[in-house]
Amino acid sequence: MTEPVSPSVGWGVLHLFCTPSPLVDPEAVAAAVKACEEAGHHVVTAAILGHKADLCLLALGPDWRVLRELQSAVQAAGLDVVDSYVSLTEVSEYAAGVPEEMRNARLYPQLPPPGKPAFCFYPMSKRRGDAHNWFTLPYDDRDRLMREHGKSGRTFAGRVLQVVTGSAGLDDFEWGVTLFAEKPDDLKAVVYTMRFDEASAVYAEFGPFYAGYLASLDEILAGR
Repeated sequence: MTEPVSPSVGWGVLHLFCTPSPLVDPEAVAAAVKACEEAGHHVVTAAILGHKADLCLLALGPDWRVLRELQSAVQAAGLDVVDSYVSLTEVSEYAAGVPEEMRNARLYPQLPPPGKPAFCFYPMSKRRGDAHNWFTLPYDDRDRLMREHGKSGRTFAGRVLQVVTGSAGLDDFEWGVTLFAEKPDDLKAVVYTMRFDEASAVYAEFGPFYAGYLASLDEILAGR
């Protein structure tokens, strides 16, 4: 089978968190990324701090087959994938009426944004507990809470770009959140500030955080 596996609207998104094995072939890794890009997809590379991973390959585009080929090729080139996340670009139900330009920016984001080298990714879900269950709230209540949440996020306009992708039914959490910021402390500030909103403080569950900075493959594989 060679037909594309594509969403009806938007793009597939694949975060690969990797560490180089002793047999890594930097030229083969670069060739895998180039092949993905030549197939009409985007690849963002980030150096990751801490023990969880050394680099992130964020790939997005219309065909899941191309994303899977990238995954296979970088593993064959000597990168060990230690974690990953699968999602789709989307326009939230709470933003259905946004202008076409904003809609396209969410469905087909052009990444990375200029001037924002600090990078962070984390997955999240809405709580389904006995006391607090997001999915039993009436739509109007959820819409109000998300508008409040969005207002907090907009105070960081120009400093932070937030890319929220949907993963319900695709991965362990319901959304993936990728942040690009001017400074590392902008990443900390936006997450801290938005956690005080009721939509987050009462109803959000978070997965692991990965943080680092944008860099070329050559720099990352050379340990810079």
